[in-house]
Formats: sequence, structure tokens, C-alpha cells
Amino acid sequence: MKLNPPLTLKETAGFLHARYLGEPDFPVTGINEIHMVEPGDLTFVDHPKYYSKALSSKATTIIINKEVDPPAGKNLIISEKPFDDYIFLVTKFRPFEKATSMVSPSATIGEGTIIQPGAFIGNHVKIGTNCIIHANASIYDHSVIGNNVIIHSGSVIGSDAYYFQRRPEGYKKLESCGRAIIGDNVEIGAVTTIDKGVSGDTIISQGTKMDNHVQVGHDTFIGQNCLIGAYCAIAGVTRIEDDVILWAGVLVNKDIVIGAKAVVLAGAGTDRSLEGGKTYWGIPAIEARKKWREVAALKILPDLLQKLR
Repeated sequence: MKLNPPLTLKETAGFLHARYLGEPDFPVTGINEIHMVEPGDLTFVDHPKYYSKALSSKATTIIINKEVDPPAGKNLIISEKPFDDYIFLVTKFRPFEKATSMVSPSATIGEGTIIQPGAFIGNHVKIGTNCIIHANASIYDHSVIGNNVIIHSGSVIGSDAYYFQRRPEGYKKLESCGRAIIGDNVEIGAVTTIDKGVSGDTIISQGTKMDNHVQVGHDTFIGQNCLIGAYCAIAGVTRIEDDVILWAGVLVNKDIVIGAKAVVLAGAGTDRSLEGGKTYWGIPAIEARKKWREVAALKILPDLLQKLR
């Protein structure tokens, strides 16, 4: 999330009643969690396992629960609870806004777009031209929809990221301040959910088509002209490149890349990146021809074992 206008390091630390190490007037231009940071962004770290990752990231302001010497170009805010302070800033600058109507007066809707009865269009949503938003679809605040997009009934665009920190007293939610962005000529099937980014954007690029009951996790990027079959579940911070086909029921783990023009056959699942231009099947997914040979071998295994007795 970008801050407009930017804050200074001193102002940011002041909101948190915390000490800072760095130049008081250093600009803080955005708030981002570690997966999406850019120069000018503020992020947080609260576990020794991730200190190095945060301090060497592109973020230039870091809320941290340990006093260390700031690396070159970095500024620190010293906090007992970096996670909580990060959430405080998120909710301060991107607070929840109550809806006052089914179509928010702050939404921008392009010429020729049809909003069917019962559809919900949240605050600050932008919808392009010649779209169809079917009955009972919900488009949450700050989402961006391109031109010639079709969103079928029961789908939710821009729901919160599934992101929690476990604590002795229960789970603490990492509040979402990102967006969901849908490109031109995308079609989204019924009862599909596309989560917004935690602090960046979840992006569905132009020409991609989704069947019904698809789940897309936070901060995921899906390229152009992909086909996503029914019941696919795509975890957060995943990158699916152009012209990929995921047939029905494919499971994709977080933080991986599926290369351009890859095809993943129905019912497969992967927890690792897949090279583009190949066809995959199985759990874990491997090249389909190899998997089929494995299945054929398994079919004759009982007879082989019988002969060995």
C-alpha cells in the first residue's frame, strides 16, 4: 500500500510511540509485508529467523524487536511488538469503511457496464467499460476491474488474505491493505474467491478465464490467457505465468512459480515450481508421461509379487 502523502520516519515512529534509528526526515512512502516490499516501504520483523531477510530486503524502514546497527540505507523503528505496530499503521491508513449502499457512491463504473440486482460494489472500486457483474457477486473495497470483464454470481473479489500469527491466546490477524486487480477480458466463474494482497496486489491478467469454485490466495499473480478449471485452489504469493492451463481440482502451494504454457492435469497437486511448456499430473505433480509409466508399473506389481512367492 502506498502512502499519499508519504510520512517521515519521525512521524511514523511517533504514531507508534517508539524509538527510531535513522534520519528523522527520511520518507516512508508505503507499507508492505516482506514478500512485496519496494524501496521506500516500511515492513516488520519479529522473529530472529527472519531478521536477515528483512534487513537485507528492499524495504528502507523496518519495525524490529531487536536493536541492531541499521544497514546502509535502512532505518529502524524499535518495537516490543512489531506485528501489532504494523497492523496499527495498516488500520490507521486503510481503515475498514462501512458500506452505505449496495453500490458505493465512491465506486467508478465505466460506460456500458451492467450491474445485476443484488451485486455488491464496495468503496473506491473501479470497474471498466462493458463489464457484466452478475447477481450476488461481491466486489470489495479498492478492487480494480478492467474492461469487458464478466464476474458470475456468488463470486467474491478482494476478500481478506488468509494470514494469521499464532499466539498463546489465539490467532492474531494480519490486516489486509492490498488490492485485487482484474485485467481486461477476464471471466470469473460462479462462487470463485480472489483474495486481495496483504499489502500489495493480487493480479489476474487480461484474457484469463476461470471456471466455478476457484480459490486464489493473496498476492498471487496469474498471467495472460490462462485457463483455471473448477475447484482449483491456488495459495498465496504464487506466480502463474502466461498461457498456463490448470484443469479441474488442481492444488498449488504457496511461493512457487508455474512456467508459461505449462499444463497441469485434473486432480494434480504441486508444492514446488514447475517448468513451463510441459504437461504435469499426480501428487506431487511430475511430467505426465513419467507419471503414467509409474501407474502402469503399479498395475503389474501385484502379478510380479505373486510370481516371486
